[in-house]
Amino acid sequence: MENRIRNRKSKNGTAALLALLVMLALLSACTAQAGPATAQTDEIVEAFLGDLSANATAAGSLVATRFATLQAPAAARVSEVYVRVGQSVVAGEPLIMLDSAGTALDVAAAQSDVRTAEAALADLLAEPAAAQLAAVEASVESARANLDALLAGPTAAELASSEASLASAQASVASANAELTNAKNSVTDADLAAAEAALASAEIRLNQARERNQEITNQETHEAMMAAEQALAEAQAQVDKLRLGPDTAAAQSNVGAAAARLDANQVDFDQKTAGPTTVQIAQAEAQLASAEATLANLTAAPTEAEIASAEADLASARLTLADAEETLAGMTIVAPFDGVVAAVHVQPDEVAGGAVIDLVDLDNLQVVLQVNEVDVGNLAEGQEATITLPGFPGVMIPTEVATIAAAARSAAGGGTVSYDVRLNLPPTDLLLLEGMTVDASLVTAQKKNVLLVPNGAIRVDRTTGTYSVQRVPADGTAAEEVVISIGLRDMNYTEVTSGLVAGDRVLIANVTQSQLQPGGGGLFGGR
Repeated sequence: MENRIRNRKSKNGTAALLALLVMLALLSACTAQAGPATAQTDEIVEAFLGDLSANATAAGSLVATRFATLQAPAAARVSEVYVRVGQSVVAGEPLIMLDSAGTALDVAAAQSDVRTAEAALADLLAEPAAAQLAAVEASVESARANLDALLAGPTAAELASSEASLASAQASVASANAELTNAKNSVTDADLAAAEAALASAEIRLNQARERNQEITNQETHEAMMAAEQALAEAQAQVDKLRLGPDTAAAQSNVGAAAARLDANQVDFDQKTAGPTTVQIAQAEAQLASAEATLANLTAAPTEAEIASAEADLASARLTLADAEETLAGMTIVAPFDGVVAAVHVQPDEVAGGAVIDLVDLDNLQVVLQVNEVDVGNLAEGQEATITLPGFPGVMIPTEVATIAAAARSAAGGGTVSYDVRLNLPPTDLLLLEGMTVDASLVTAQKKNVLLVPNGAIRVDRTTGTYSVQRVPADGTAAEEVVISIGLRDMNYTEVTSGLVAGDRVLIANVTQSQLQPGGGGLFGGR
């Protein structure tokens, strides 16, 4: 039973296989007969004159052409911050105020140094004043006359005068001593004894008055005691006066003055008779030399080195002042151009010593692309380009190439080498911000009024590298293969440089599955 079933299945399978083979044979025959029908569905087009361009694509971002990180001119405390991130500012608008007290003192000190240097240079170049010159010349003449007189010695008249002065001084001393002796002898012993007796009597009366005042205390005894004390004082003064003598002090003073004059005249006389000493001559010569040096310095013109040094000092002082004034002016940090505040790095009461504000000009943005080295060689300044931004779908902005970097970007890890290409960004109402992503289509080549055919009409011989088309004659006869030369091409059309003329009709064959395989047709179809 099982064998019968197996035999039946075997017979049925054989029959099915035979039926399938018959169907495939019939289908193959039908396909072969349908060959001419395929040609009927091919498209015939004319070669025509038109414009053609080739494009490259690249990605990049928006970059501000003007971006400034503003610095504090010196370490200082932040007094005020006038702006916030995102705020629009105009050129010259105050952004931050720094404490300028210390800087103002630096300016004042620098101004003082400039005035000092200016005065020094002016004094160096100025002629001496007439009065000053006359005074210095007089000092020279006086010092010279003093030295000459010292070296010449005293004249006979000067010597006689000195000798006479000495004799007069000696006589004055003798006279003063005599007057002192007379003053001392003018009080007699009898006068002194009488005065001393009066003094003793006054003492007795005073003692008696005191005793009575102790026994009886009344107004009368008190007045008597006071009178006795007064009488005693007067008696004591008289005794003292007589003992000293009335003219002794004055006479003694006269003796001292006369002795001093005598000493001075003696020194003068000795000097005149002995002549000048070496020390005196040296002192006189030094005085003359000093006076002459002062006159020479006053009248001599300044040297070139002195003028150059003074001018250098003045220039240095002015430079220091300019730096100080610039620093002071910079304590109010202002916007250097119209823009938007991108960052604020400090707050009030902090000490600023570096970056304080980032400012960006969003009205002057550029597109910076990273273009592959394969495409960059086909670019040139002024070539057309179109950009799109993911943030604004559907918006296409026409522009042109502004600059092409001469040096490549570093290709990390052996990656693709690219170059920075900048595109001008025309004015737009879009809110464009620094750093936005940009896609660009760059025209790498462009030709106008050239002969064009669709890419689908061209076939390439992979062996010989030649290009050809199937040209359809105007009389409708069978298409003929024509070898052509090609030039520029884009995604749709190819420039034909030889082999065809405008108006020639060419055949665009339908693309079969076999043409999609390696070595098959397409742009350009293989054979």
